[in-house]
Amino acid sequence: MTEAKDYQTSVFPTWCPGCGNFGIWAAVKKALSETGFKPHQTVGVFGIGCSGNGADFLKIYGFHTLHGRTLPVATGIKLANHKLNVFAMAGDGDAYGIGLSHLIHTARRNLNITLVAHNNQTYGLTTGQTSPTSDKGFLTKSTPEGAIELPVNPIALALSSGATFVSRGFAGDIKHLTSLIKEAFLHKGFALVDVLQPCVTFNKKNTYTWFRQRIIKLEEINHNQEDLNQAFNQAKLDEDQIPIGIFYRQNDLPTYEDQVAEISKIPLVEQPIDNVDISKLLSDFS
Repeated sequence: MTEAKDYQTSVFPTWCPGCGNFGIWAAVKKALSETGFKPHQTVGVFGIGCSGNGADFLKIYGFHTLHGRTLPVATGIKLANHKLNVFAMAGDGDAYGIGLSHLIHTARRNLNITLVAHNNQTYGLTTGQTSPTSDKGFLTKSTPEGAIELPVNPIALALSSGATFVSRGFAGDIKHLTSLIKEAFLHKGFALVDVLQPCVTFNKKNTYTWFRQRIIKLEEINHNQEDLNQAFNQAKLDEDQIPIGIFYRQNDLPTYEDQVAEISKIPLVEQPIDNVDISKLLSDFS
């Protein structure tokens, strides 16, 4: 049986003291230990942003990729060896900005991948500009008179894109967040865990206290996780009441990998290549 400490490297995080990334880091380690996935069976794909530094702080196979490209890389890894537990870690600017189309397509394909999105509603690494999930009117150095756009709604977007597991957690509640990430890792299909993650340095509005005054847990209000209409209803953006928990799950749909004939019997990485002749291909390009 693995323990959370088995996933910790000798490198200590360099995030700002109080950053919500610490809560997510703790929850991911605990969830990995509780699912039973060994470090060598797990691959994390990390984007650009404060969350991307997590590649140095988790003792698993890691890939630090380009901004917005966590899910395409995770897809390639999963198709190469679908026996691996593959998850992506991306910020809101990464997952819901430049990488937004990848989220839609990964969800509709139902790849067996988990996306843990660090949603701090600002661009923390580049010192606090407005992000796709910033509230309308949010004041930053890039929007000194307030953001004029409506924020992206990642929960409603994932639901409408066909995601089979859609959830939201809070970095200030590590126990609850651990349970969500664990369920996402064990779910067979695409899973989103949108994490409300306070940025203590650049987001002075969406603080730990602000969230705690507004958060409600879906499991405490008898929410039906299998009812898509209920999920959409709870996904409405409302600053006075912010649900966390599992909005929706569907367990009986085949994954993308299930339907790829080439890997139905054996993972691609284990298939023999000694009888493959690529000389003609090489000559065509020489």
